[in-house]
Amino acid sequence: MLELLRIRNLALIQDLEIEFDPGLNVLTGESGAGKSFILRALDFILGEKLQTNHVRPGADKAVVEAIFHLEGQEYVLRRELNSATGRSRVYINDDLSSQAKIRALRPSLIIHTSQHGQQQLLNPNFHTRLLDGDIPRELLGTKEDLLSRYKDILRRLEQLDQSTQDLDAKRELLEYQQQQIDQVGPERGEEEQLLERKTTLREQAASQQAVQNCLEILNGAGQPGALDLAGDLQRASQSLQSINEGLGEHAQHLQEWYEYLKELETELRSQPLPFDSTQELEGIEARLWELAQLQRRLNRNLDQICDLHEEIEATLSHRDQIGLERQQLERQSQEIHAELIQAVQEVNAAREHTASRLAEQLRQELVQLGFAEEIQIFFALHDHEVAPGIWEKRARLQWVPNPGQPVQALDEIASGGELSRFLLGLVCLQSTRELPTLLFDEVDAGVGGVTLNSVGQRLTELSRRQQVVLISHWPQLASRGQRHFQVAKEIVDGETFTTCHELDAQARFDELARMAGGDEQGLAFAQQLLHNQ
Repeated sequence: MLELLRIRNLALIQDLEIEFDPGLNVLTGESGAGKSFILRALDFILGEKLQTNHVRPGADKAVVEAIFHLEGQEYVLRRELNSATGRSRVYINDDLSSQAKIRALRPSLIIHTSQHGQQQLLNPNFHTRLLDGDIPRELLGTKEDLLSRYKDILRRLEQLDQSTQDLDAKRELLEYQQQQIDQVGPERGEEEQLLERKTTLREQAASQQAVQNCLEILNGAGQPGALDLAGDLQRASQSLQSINEGLGEHAQHLQEWYEYLKELETELRSQPLPFDSTQELEGIEARLWELAQLQRRLNRNLDQICDLHEEIEATLSHRDQIGLERQQLERQSQEIHAELIQAVQEVNAAREHTASRLAEQLRQELVQLGFAEEIQIFFALHDHEVAPGIWEKRARLQWVPNPGQPVQALDEIASGGELSRFLLGLVCLQSTRELPTLLFDEVDAGVGGVTLNSVGQRLTELSRRQQVVLISHWPQLASRGQRHFQVAKEIVDGETFTTCHELDAQARFDELARMAGGDEQGLAFAQQLLHNQ
């Protein structure tokens, strides 16, 4: 039961508070006064979205608070909408909570039915959901889980088949590229290593040639070399000192020079023996040419070719793995297919069992809402393929509103008023378990005359069982409320406000008279309505 609703800074509402009666609560007022925004506030606090432009201009946030009583427990809900960020926060009993928890709690708190809900009745998928409402959730959950898993496997098998086709189309090219690469057998960084080795060998050859050149100069090549000439010059200089003591110093320098050349020769001869690198250089050049040809054929550098080789191996290996995965998935699909057939058969049986019972219950509800006693209701079941080779029963609501007429689909011939009563009847059936608050937003649209009295009587009966909140433009229905609230617009200092006040006896009479036309006939009708309650 909804005990209290408070709304602050939402649309034209600045601060509004309503205390509800356990029975029938009626909200009336001129069109556009803001009645629907009171219901929007309830939807918002129970998990629906609101745009930031619904926050009252000048306010930082909109706040909606409500107190519910459910099975002896009190729930204090509060939700805030920040006008700057658009973010909302929700609290349950002053503890920060989540919208998911609120949405899970909502069916136990409120069933909101509006005239827009009539569109659901025109959707055959909704007719099947009506039957499923009386089927164990575990059974439906098992079927949906198996169906989801089976479809996932089918999608995966389709993906594998497509991948197989794509790989088979490219396989010849991939194997050719793999063969080309395997014939050369390139390695990452090989080209750089070869070029570096080639440079090293050439530098070594140049160094060895320089050593040989120096030794030839020192020792001569078929004639006296620098070392022989330096020895001869040093020996000849020994006699210079006897001629002139000043020349003796030069003789000493020549002796040092000769010894230096001897040391140089010794050191040069100690160098590693020269080797012929021609063959290795030729091998390097041949390998570099081979690598260059491969890069030209594949139009990639060496690292990219190595990447390509790894990719080809992985792709061809994946092609083999696809076959293994496909075998495993096919085994799983066969197992799930058998389980799914069993689950669908159980759901089908449950829907067939529920269809006749729910149709009769709905028929009885509609009779109370003014339909003829002879009205007939059917849930026509037809086969629908939910997966290859698996058929489940789907429902379509059909009826015979008057004797002698053929059976026809509800979504093809029902009028707005008839749909309103159908919707009311279904809500009455759906709410018998947890007895949430029933919220009707002009569900009486299109209904009038004697039928309106039947709708009013049914609403009164419902309100004895559970709380009902009704928005209506009909005085015949409004007069039945245990509490009657009037929603109105007021302009104060150039600002517009939506207000909501509980009406006392006189104010209620005035509101019913207004709803009835406001003239003398309306006053008399209002008096009659109140007298009959």
